Amino acid sequence: PVEPPSGTAMAEPVPAAVPNATDSNGTEVLNATAKFVATPEGTALAYGSLVVMALLPIFFGALRSVTCSKSKNSADAPETITSRDAARFPIIASCTLFGLYLFFKVFSQEYINLLLSVYFFVLGVLALSHTMSPAMARIFPESFPNKQYQLLFTQGSGESKEEIVNYEFDTKNLVCLVLSSVVGVWYLLKKHWIANNVFGLAFALNGVELLHLNNVSTGCILLGGLFIYDVFWVFGTNVMVTVAKSFEAPIKLVFPQDLLEKGLEASNFAMLGLGDIVIPGIFIALLLRFDVSLKKNSRTYFYSSFLAYIFGLGLTIFVMHTFKHAQQPALLYLVPACVGFPVVVALCKGELTEMFRYEESSEEAEPKEESSEPEKKKDQ
Repeated sequence: PVEPPSGTAMAEPVPAAVPNATDSNGTEVLNATAKFVATPEGTALAYGSLVVMALLPIFFGALRSVTCSKSKNSADAPETITSRDAARFPIIASCTLFGLYLFFKVFSQEYINLLLSVYFFVLGVLALSHTMSPAMARIFPESFPNKQYQLLFTQGSGESKEEIVNYEFDTKNLVCLVLSSVVGVWYLLKKHWIANNVFGLAFALNGVELLHLNNVSTGCILLGGLFIYDVFWVFGTNVMVTVAKSFEAPIKLVFPQDLLEKGLEASNFAMLGLGDIVIPGIFIALLLRFDVSLKKNSRTYFYSSFLAYIFGLGLTIFVMHTFKHAQQPALLYLVPACVGFPVVVALCKGELTEMFRYEESSEEAEPKEESSEPEKKKDQ
């Protein structure tokens, strides 16, 4: 699952204990009595940790997307994003974001977040369980009694019977589900930032793994549209920042800048929205699958786009601190970097046309070329 489109901006520390904090000078967020000033060590640790946490789901999600695209299991089948989906996504995201903004203005924030907490508890447990499954499968010994189960819901009877849910799982999946539920209960009761990050990383990794762009052009449309979306809602209005601060759900990664002073009870967080991870991440994963399709035993486009992401995220942090802006639309820097670097590499290697012609279903075209050879022999 992918998070709602609210958490797509990188932001300076937000005091967790002061929900109505206001930005007084563009650099620090204040409450009524005190101002938090992060130490250089705390700042470096917080943003360094956010960068590392952002890279993990992109790297491993991209690797798992290659396996996922070859899987014959319907439960692991990826969701393909077409050019039409990509063009509509920024509009749908904008409507969702503004709808959430109105909800927080009209209804009680407490009740909305209670409903969202239950919703994300269920999603988080499922996402974390799916993330853990491959690792747990290696940990369990071969002698482990692994039984197969099937969850089947149907509607109607006789010839008109229709399957609503048909999910196959085993004992190992149930163990993962129980462990994930423990994290879910921890998050539900305490809202601890570590539990938030565990769920956030699981959401991001699942998004990169299971959301597949069908070609590079679709990726450019999606990233270009969300580039405009991010810039408008961060710079043009206070909608995104308001929703992100009001929205108590694991839709962003957070790390405290006062960790060195207060330990695990720290409360002044720097944050990075999951949208800034998943959106570039699915494009980077597409380029990895393109590398695999070339069968040259190299990962040039994957590594170039991965380095571009690191550069773009680093540039976001640099601009935020140099120009004293408390919030930055990270996609403003990530989109040109993640698209520009691979395009330059493709130009240098003379593979630009080949890169833009690549389709996820390109294997289907291969038999046509083979079938044309007998016809040529007949003509001769």
